[in-house]
Amino acid sequence: MNDSRPQAADEAPGDVGMTDIPRFVPLYVQIKRLLTQGLQAGEWKPGEPIPSEVELARRYGVSQGTVRKAIDELAAENLVVRRQGRGTFVATHHEARTQFRFLRLLPDDEGGEELGSRIVECRRLRAPVEVARVLGLRAGEAVVCIRRILDLQGEPTVLDEIWLPGARFRGLTAERLAAYSGPLYGLFEREFGTRMIRAAERLKAIAADEVTAELLGIEPGSPLLQVERVSSTYDDVAVEFRRGLYVTRRHHYFNELS
Repeated sequence: MNDSRPQAADEAPGDVGMTDIPRFVPLYVQIKRLLTQGLQAGEWKPGEPIPSEVELARRYGVSQGTVRKAIDELAAENLVVRRQGRGTFVATHHEARTQFRFLRLLPDDEGGEELGSRIVECRRLRAPVEVARVLGLRAGEAVVCIRRILDLQGEPTVLDEIWLPGARFRGLTAERLAAYSGPLYGLFEREFGTRMIRAAERLKAIAADEVTAELLGIEPGSPLLQVERVSSTYDDVAVEFRRGLYVTRRHHYFNELS
């Protein structure tokens, strides 16, 4: 990160790295943007600590309270994690608590959840029109398509079709996926430098076709919940289009609004 400092509300823009921030933006928001730029640039890697509030306040020439407010917002957005007595760390998809952050399917009996993943296929191909549009790619640009089955409580429950930009995920193969154990977003984060920050979803009820029914071990025509997700990394850049087909015989979709 550069050594530029945020300007106060009555200062004219001009510092390197801050020229794109209007002067009326609150100081803590400017600090938040600088910290986000550092995360995006890889100055602090997932799982690593960021400097203390005192150090950051000294670096940017602002009060510790201003830095604390900026970090509070980053924590609320799950970009960093505060750990009592240890400091603030860059959030990572490898943490157990994030396993179900993007998978909102919960068992009806509210018991423990066992999660298993099986790759059906992984191939590179030219982006279909819909996928290219969602991911902001040129027509026919290379994409990676992954199909996998998630087993919940020992039963096939989710059939995922995942589309990723080919240039960003160069080298992602079925063999590489098979050799990896852990959350898929953790693999994207660690080996491809792409961290999923937020996602937008839309849901629709559909009936299972014959191919889907066979993969999920259900009868053709059985009800499914179709969940389409667009996941974005820093700066709201779309880096994944996912279509999941959920069996809700023993599960339900849960989301908490605030």
